[in-house]
Amino acid sequence: MQSTIRSFDLAHLAHVELLTPKPEASLRFFIDVMGMTESGRRGQSVYLRGWDDYERHTLKLTEARVAGMGHFAYRATSPEALEHRVGIIARSGRGKGWTEGDLGHGAAYAFTTPDGHNMEIYYETEWYKPPPELTPALKNQAQRFPARGVNVRRLDHMNLLTCEPAELRRFLEDVVGLRTTEKIVLDDGREAGGWVTTNNKSYDLAFTLDHYGAMGRFHHVTYALDSREEILRAADIFLEAGVPIETGPHKHAIQQTFFLYVYEPGGNRVEVANAGARLVLAPDWQPIVWTENERKKGQAWGLKTIESFHTHGTPPIEQYTGPRRK
Repeated sequence: MQSTIRSFDLAHLAHVELLTPKPEASLRFFIDVMGMTESGRRGQSVYLRGWDDYERHTLKLTEARVAGMGHFAYRATSPEALEHRVGIIARSGRGKGWTEGDLGHGAAYAFTTPDGHNMEIYYETEWYKPPPELTPALKNQAQRFPARGVNVRRLDHMNLLTCEPAELRRFLEDVVGLRTTEKIVLDDGREAGGWVTTNNKSYDLAFTLDHYGAMGRFHHVTYALDSREEILRAADIFLEAGVPIETGPHKHAIQQTFFLYVYEPGGNRVEVANAGARLVLAPDWQPIVWTENERKKGQAWGLKTIESFHTHGTPPIEQYTGPRRK
């Protein structure tokens, strides 16, 4: 497989909007257990951040009837890069048009993936200015370390569910401008998942095959911690807080992330990982291809991937009312 070229139009994954039918319980989870900081409110949404996220927020938590993802956004590298990428997206036919922006960032261009996931890109942003009680001792840190709960540091990556991974990969490469670092190819030639990036991290967006053939569902969002030891401590904190642990702590084979997955009260899957992705510095990186047999071996140290990791997504399939692709 040929390498895909970085476009340099996009800088990084900027934020994710999660929908929750239990807004107060979800908010308490992200503040008290994950250790995030509230940075604003608007309408039915609360805006949150990790302690070293530089923008005003990386998580928008919105009250809704059913759990899921509202949208996710990338920040462009410049106003000119934004206009250039918007032109490509508009010509793809998947553009929805410009929005006025949101709390913490300026005008954004909205569009959808082939599965119907809502995406946005923008450039103008508000850098976080901590209040006096959250001002850090070191000026090159976004805010004071919260010393609360898990103490997640920053947004790392997210994972979508898709009915057609190959189509989504081509869209993310050719239209959005991301490059593929790893992928899964089944014995029959179908792709079952992919990991893509817009910078030197090995991935900031992943996507895997939806077990039910549903379109536009969400798998998980990941926040970074600094070490494996912090993830082990997080497992104890989740246990004490009564948070359901789905799987881990353990190490992924793909991307080698040390992981721990839990469910927040609204039903969305959340991961904490040790500084997340590896660095990919090679400009001509060749995507790593994993076979069906290799994936059946489970995770890096032999832990079998539990069934719910393949079947659970949000909206839960019992509440999913959208289209399915056979």
